[in-house]
Amino acid sequence: MTMAALFLCLLPFVTVSVLAQDIVYDSIHNVTTIYGTWSSGSQNVVTGAGFAQPANMSFTYPKTTGISYSFTTDGYYEIARYRMNGNGSSPNCITGVMNWCHGTYELAPNGSIVTTPFGDGYQQIQDPCAAISNFIENYNDTELYVQWSIYQDPTLGYMLQLYQFDGSPLPPMAQLTTSPNMLPTQALRNVSASSSSQSRKRDLGVLAQRASASGTGRRWGGAGGVVGVLVAVTSIGVAALLL
Repeated sequence: MTMAALFLCLLPFVTVSVLAQDIVYDSIHNVTTIYGTWSSGSQNVVTGAGFAQPANMSFTYPKTTGISYSFTTDGYYEIARYRMNGNGSSPNCITGVMNWCHGTYELAPNGSIVTTPFGDGYQQIQDPCAAISNFIENYNDTELYVQWSIYQDPTLGYMLQLYQFDGSPLPPMAQLTTSPNMLPTQALRNVSASSSSQSRKRDLGVLAQRASASGTGRRWGGAGGVVGVLVAVTSIGVAALLL
């Protein structure tokens, strides 16, 4: 093996070592901390009691679609999402999804975020063209965000940008408050402990498989391979700790 080939083989691991350092809050990476409540678009979707009522697994529908994330300083998160998914082959079959979950999160030194749910999350799916047009189901997916950044918009103020496990960006979210607007940071409805545990293990396994298979990082320029390695290291490491 030539020296050039050896260097190329070792480069991803060297890069991981270099990037695996504490997050620095500055103008290059983040202009402020992630703590507080963030909301996209017209900011009608907001975490907290005005969106989800876990006790009876219901929702209060916002005026428009959007997403909202809240983060506390001591490691808790909450997510509220209201989305409309189109159907290219059947334009009239638009699916509406209301989604809510909460739990704990970890800010990894490589710039990724892992969210681990309490197990009491749920979502409502409405599809006028499906055999069952309206139903509610549990939602307890562990989620991975390979990167995040905060920048300042001259009109909207601080903006949070999250990138999903495959590098695709979520809609940017404006900071609504520096103190999180959230429901209590504990399980809020009865869910089988065994099924919740199995779901969490399955989700972590899926994350590891997706991270290993993606290896794309198309939105990260020349660092595509590095992002794939970072995702794999992060997800597998968390899985080893929690399983």
